[in-house]
Amino acid sequence: MKPKITHIASMFIGGSQFLLAKENLPHIVECLQQLSEEEIWWRPNSSSNSAGNLVLHLCGNVRQWIIAGLGGAEFRRERDREFSEQGPIPRRALITQLRRTVRDACRVLARLSDDSLSRKYKIQGYHVTGLDAALHVTVHFGYHTGQIIYITKLKRARDLRFTRLPVVKEAAGH
Repeated sequence: MKPKITHIASMFIGGSQFLLAKENLPHIVECLQQLSEEEIWWRPNSSSNSAGNLVLHLCGNVRQWIIAGLGGAEFRRERDREFSEQGPIPRRALITQLRRTVRDACRVLARLSDDSLSRKYKIQGYHVTGLDAALHVTVHFGYHTGQIIYITKLKRARDLRFTRLPVVKEAAGH
């Protein structure tokens, strides 16, 4: 018997998958493709992270919280290495690793039921519901996507044209 999932839970999961795979991932990939291999590992100062560090961090976070935390996969994270790495891990390897991580996470999300969303998990020392974990990862991913976009804008000094607002047509007579 297939686990129960309500329409609202299904919408939440679909929205999370969309933000990870269709919104943020393509922006990160496009940024990495615009940066040189050297720029991917550039840090504005010793207290900041490079785009490469942020990609490694996102892979670690998503694997720990979704793939292992909710999906039950075996994973041992070395979080400090995500930030201490100075490269050069090639662009292609970073993109492949991030795409694989997001794909695997989306597969786990697709299997979640109402029970798994409301169940309590212990992830990274936190006691959270499955819903909390999925929300955390989605928000966290977007936060670091913005940082990678900012780094790219600093290096390219131009608008990346990621924001495209819908065209609003004026009603006749207004």
